[in-house]
Amino acid sequence: PAETIARADAAIFAVDVGVRDRSRFAGKPLVSSGVKRPIDDADAMIAEALAAAADPNAARVESGRGDSSESAGTASESWGGRTRRVLMTGVSYMIPFVAAGGLLIALSFLLGGYDITDVYGAVMVDNTLTNLPDVQALGLDHALFDSGLAVYLGALFFVIGKTAFMLFIPALAGYIAYAIADRPGIAPGFIMGALAANLFGVVNADGVSAPATGFLGAIAGGVLAGVIAHWVSGWRVPSWARGLMPVLVIPLVTSILAGLVMIIVLGKPINWLMERLTDGLAALDGTSAVALGAVLGLMMAFDMGGPLNKVAYSFAATGVGAASLAADSPELRIMAAVMLAGMVPPIALALATVVRPQLFTPAEHENGKAGWLLGASFITEGAIPFAAGDPMRVIPAIMVGSAVTGGLSQLFDVGVRAPHGGIFVLFAVTNVLGYLIALAAGVIVGAGMVIALKSVGRAPVPAAATS
Repeated sequence: PAETIARADAAIFAVDVGVRDRSRFAGKPLVSSGVKRPIDDADAMIAEALAAAADPNAARVESGRGDSSESAGTASESWGGRTRRVLMTGVSYMIPFVAAGGLLIALSFLLGGYDITDVYGAVMVDNTLTNLPDVQALGLDHALFDSGLAVYLGALFFVIGKTAFMLFIPALAGYIAYAIADRPGIAPGFIMGALAANLFGVVNADGVSAPATGFLGAIAGGVLAGVIAHWVSGWRVPSWARGLMPVLVIPLVTSILAGLVMIIVLGKPINWLMERLTDGLAALDGTSAVALGAVLGLMMAFDMGGPLNKVAYSFAATGVGAASLAADSPELRIMAAVMLAGMVPPIALALATVVRPQLFTPAEHENGKAGWLLGASFITEGAIPFAAGDPMRVIPAIMVGSAVTGGLSQLFDVGVRAPHGGIFVLFAVTNVLGYLIALAAGVIVGAGMVIALKSVGRAPVPAAATS
């Protein structure tokens, strides 16, 4: 509330993504950091904020940017910190598109079978609730229900989900640009993302599609749009033209300049890189696939929702976006390895609190109770409270557990068509038994490692504290 802000002596922003409405704090002395510092060093941050309140030369929250995604503190922000913030902003806004679209596509497979991708157009155009399709005539190998209504709903879910999934690459680029240039960067960023995804299927006279550059192109295009929009917003213009800048001049000039660079300069090189990446994935087999699964598992557990985790997840989700993939496609196996590895940390830590409760604090016991459901739902962030309290023991342990699960998932040829959902999307899993074995193995290894590391060189928590 405005009155609370007015009474405050200073403001602390501990964030890794852009924050809207920052201008409401305009003029307040500012202390800023990533999200990890206040967990480790909260008292020092409060002391800095109080000192800043007494210092007339302290950095202050800027005004006049509207819904700003930046602060005065970003002037001294390191390039690494700024890169992290920009990418995390884009990915954070992207994930709802991936989750909603991917789960809808998975539900369409549940209702209409995997062959719904071949007939959904006919079902949508020729049938309604009063004229349901003939399942036998369509020849669908449906997954659950032998009914025209299920197939019709499956077709509807597929169209909605496919539309949502098509938008996640533009959303990634759009909100990367937003993190750099604020609202004027959103429209050019979305346009660059649509170009990266070849959203409108541009083809030449020979029927060859324009190069699609995928999530790598979205990152490059979003950064390009954001930088250009930020540069244009700094132009000095007459007062009568200032109102036109954010709604007309900045989006127009940025879209032209960034679009030309994307199409003429960056399109083919990034497309070539994506093709090599795709070819490399298709060639993975045996030990190389297992090694990739283990590496993805390490990335998912290392920062539990941070940049490395999101890079691995984005890599997998982009691949699974092609709904017509065969059941043994490497893209589906990679998605399974990433999802399973991301489920391991919270469940492993929850199991450890049950097996050796004396090694954990009362707060960790409560977090462990929530960890079962969070892990089962593929919410890796459920492990963060444990890692924040004892990072040197917890993080290596869960990384080992996730690496084991990722490698076993690839070894067992587990595949999953849903980019989110955890244990609740078993209907979209290929080789359910392998899925469960890989998950259980990683959880047991992770929990065992946590218990072993916490038992070495550390006194147990007093019994009274764990009652």
